Amino acid sequence: MARYRGPVCKLCRREGVKLMLKGERCLSPKCAIERRNFPPGQHGQGFRRRQVSDFGVRQREKQKVRRIYGVLEKQFRRYYGIASRTKGQTGATLLQLMERRLDNVVYRMGIADSRKQARQLVRHGHFTVNGRKTNVPSFVVKTGDEITIRQGSRDRTYFKDLDASGILRKKTTPEWLSLDPATMTARILRMPDRGELDLSINEQLIVEFYSR
Repeated sequence: MARYRGPVCKLCRREGVKLMLKGERCLSPKCAIERRNFPPGQHGQGFRRRQVSDFGVRQREKQKVRRIYGVLEKQFRRYYGIASRTKGQTGATLLQLMERRLDNVVYRMGIADSRKQARQLVRHGHFTVNGRKTNVPSFVVKTGDEITIRQGSRDRTYFKDLDASGILRKKTTPEWLSLDPATMTARILRMPDRGELDLSINEQLIVEFYSR
């Protein structure tokens, strides 16, 4: 399955904001934005930012959302097509679809430190959805779905240490998602509202980008 394999800190530096691609490291002094807040590349430090065109502003917003959720252009365009055909506001529906990806739900549960790590855990077949093993990170959950760690994976060191540390009990999950730390099981209570999603994203710019 195609995915970005390059250094992720360069993506944050290119967008000029923290995309939280390395989890807790992004909140530490080791974060690339804290140490080198200029575009990557040989001439990045001496680069003089020019005035960005309207097209450039819309493209950068689209790229930012793509990189936050870890999807490539073709897949992101497909999500936009689904959102544009769905009743309601296209931009909000698009973000809702991204939030409902299985890898993102695992990340929101607190089981993974980043979406990239969550994607790897899903690909390795550690989770079930409604009792059925699911190893597709792009699987879109719906209201009432139950996501839990597969019985055969519970004895693995990673999940044992996670349970012993009590990390999940300290995690704050979004209101559209309920989490039982004892069983490491989550249930989708409802669709996420726009106010519960990343407010730094201007989804209207993405709609304008694809509508040009």
